[in-house]
Amino acid sequence: MSEKKRRWGDRRDGRWVREAPGLQTVMAHLMPNRTDCEVYINDTIDATELIKFLEKKNAEHPEYKTTLFHCFILGIARMVKERPLMNRFIQGRRIYERDEISLSFVCKRRFSDSGEEALMVLVPKDTDTIDDVSRKIVGDVNETRRSEHSTGGVDALLDAFAMIPRPLLMLLIRIIRWLDFWGMEPDFITEGDPNYTTVLCSNLGSIKCSSVYHHLNNYGTNSVMVTIGTLHKEERIMPDGSREIRDVVDIGATLDERIADGFYFARSLKLIKHIFANPELLDRPLSEPSGFDYQ
Repeated sequence: MSEKKRRWGDRRDGRWVREAPGLQTVMAHLMPNRTDCEVYINDTIDATELIKFLEKKNAEHPEYKTTLFHCFILGIARMVKERPLMNRFIQGRRIYERDEISLSFVCKRRFSDSGEEALMVLVPKDTDTIDDVSRKIVGDVNETRRSEHSTGGVDALLDAFAMIPRPLLMLLIRIIRWLDFWGMEPDFITEGDPNYTTVLCSNLGSIKCSSVYHHLNNYGTNSVMVTIGTLHKEERIMPDGSREIRDVVDIGATLDERIADGFYFARSLKLIKHIFANPELLDRPLSEPSGFDYQ
């Protein structure tokens, strides 16, 4: 993201969108709670070409296995890069646009009922390709799974909060919510918190589960939640009328309708489908346009 001069009314984590349409500005006051403004998108994406791309890449570089989820993460990042309204959020009854793209997800330390979860955040650079993102995610996940318990960051902070007596914790949370409203929360609270990222992702396919609709939170600034389900086979009708068995994956998205309209959301989903159908785009730097024709 290019540097912009900070002005009065801007937050530490975003710029106040002063030129926002009147409808969106008023909606931020009429419906101040994010959970009251959720819209849902569910679709099935053809991942056949992407699977071929992954098979070739992993054969060439077996030391770092690139997965469908890695491509999913970078595909969303590319979409947000080209569709800047998707990087907006509403807090304190104002519309803001982030200075950077950030994606978060949950990593299971152990695949068991008692295995703890760790929160992870990825901030891709403009020069990043799928190889860069894959190596970053693999490295972070491996580091996290070396320990059964929290190793620092937001996980350690939550563990510390859990030790506070209930009356004091209630007061502390009220103060944090007030700071959140005015954009005054300190770094040690927001850093690494998925509630303060552009998109919160969940790879349900890793636990053999289908995609679901996941709620947003009133706390924080996250406006988009996306889940990806299990890769499976499905018969599809091709453009020439023939039938083929294709590799497909279901996705479910929950969005704050106040940041953009349905037309904008629909086009953003089309861009993700275009990236999956043309996975070579993932080998290009994040800042390089996809060339997708939105007509």
